[in-house]
Amino acid sequence: MNYLIGESLTEVNREELKNSDKQFVVVLSQEEWKKECESFDMGIDIVTDIDNSEIFTTKAEVNYDSLTGSFSIPDRNDLSADDCTFSFVLDEKGVVFIDDSGRAEEMIKSIQRTKKWKLPSLERFLYDFLDQIIKDDLRIMENYDVELDRIEQKILSEKENVPLSRVNEIRSDIRYLRIHYEQLMDLGQEFTENENNFFKQENLRYFRLFLDRMARLHDTSTSLRDYTMQLRDLYKTHLDIKQNSIMTVLTVVTSIFLPLTLIVGWYGMNFKYMPELEWKWGYPVIIGVSVLIVIFCLIFFRKKKWL
Repeated sequence: MNYLIGESLTEVNREELKNSDKQFVVVLSQEEWKKECESFDMGIDIVTDIDNSEIFTTKAEVNYDSLTGSFSIPDRNDLSADDCTFSFVLDEKGVVFIDDSGRAEEMIKSIQRTKKWKLPSLERFLYDFLDQIIKDDLRIMENYDVELDRIEQKILSEKENVPLSRVNEIRSDIRYLRIHYEQLMDLGQEFTENENNFFKQENLRYFRLFLDRMARLHDTSTSLRDYTMQLRDLYKTHLDIKQNSIMTVLTVVTSIFLPLTLIVGWYGMNFKYMPELEWKWGYPVIIGVSVLIVIFCLIFFRKKKWL
């Protein structure tokens, strides 16, 4: 697909593209790029044999007279799935995306439907293209925050079914997004450097604006990651408190029955000259002493706030 950058993106054929002096946006498959790369005259050092299956990061590389790079975009609906990957090549005349997945075309179509520009430029298009990648991320972060709040309330209310595994999943997703944000920030910084002067100085503000947005998203993801770690510590603390309470009860019960066990052991020896064995009040007295010991222990533990 071929587009010219005007007040909006205008779809054109290849002949109209060649005859226009406007900056362009083109989407090609890998096979099409191999056949047509030379027609774009984007530099003698461009790699023609691009393999998107070997892309693992989002990055930009400055060449002698072009800027090349790749996108590795996580699936926001399933961050554990494989990333969507494609490449790009650009210079002052325009940008070419090499993509077999259809993701780049989908994002460009969205820009074409929703964006009109008073000051059209390649820089403004790139800003909107990068914005398409992260457009839903703030909502994702807000949903994570709400879900973590609910989990925290379950921990504080000492409910049994605390989904701690879900906290670990969220932490893993956020870590993955943070890495993606850092790569996007590196790419934005490469654009801002403008080493080959492909971009107009007054339009570099678009890339700085994008970097500011990325910094805020990165900070938010860092805060949420710390929140997940705090929830894990909070859950562990509540488990320790619960275990301590159980140990306290067991200790109190053991302490109460210890003197009773001593009495049982003492009178279980059955020596011949133990006068209490033949005393008619011996049995009820031992019962009374045992009850008094239990009552005394309970009052003592309550006063010490052990119960």
